[in-house]
Amino acid sequence: MRLGADHRKSIHDAVVAAEAKTSAHLAVTIVPASDRYALYPILWGAMAAFVLGCVLALFWPALSLRMGFIWEAGCFAVCAFALEPFAIRLHVVPQAVRRDKARLLAQREFAARILGTHREGVLIFASLGERHVELLATKAVHQAVGEDAWAAIAARFAALAGEGRIVEAARDAIAACAEPLARYFPRA
Repeated sequence: MRLGADHRKSIHDAVVAAEAKTSAHLAVTIVPASDRYALYPILWGAMAAFVLGCVLALFWPALSLRMGFIWEAGCFAVCAFALEPFAIRLHVVPQAVRRDKARLLAQREFAARILGTHREGVLIFASLGERHVELLATKAVHQAVGEDAWAAIAARFAALAGEGRIVEAARDAIAACAEPLARYFPRA
């Protein structure tokens, strides 16, 4: 799901309302995916072609080298093109790789959007393709609020987003973050 202008405005308005209660900075990043994973169709196509070459050599040793190469090239092309659509490509990327890419992008966004402001704050990060939700907070905010609170907010976000209610999930997470931020880091 792509967020439209009205969805982004709704989320922005929720952030502005939350930041009116606290001196901490609150940022929300929702991305369709954390990476393009462009190499994976090629990788899987090459692996399929290699396996086909092994099978042909094992069970059809009389096949000429030229015909074997044509079969392998065809297998490579079919696999690579079949896995090219992003929705399919995302499913052939190992889950650990998807998680690591999402975490890396979340950390980059945190550095740019929170640490770059030189204020205490929280980043609510969601990568929809990887189905990854993460809340990152500065050290003082994290110590004040605690890991359990962040985990509960992230779990609720993931549950609502899993139902397709992404904007509602973001607004709910913003409101849930605003309450402890206002308590521990009130507006001066």
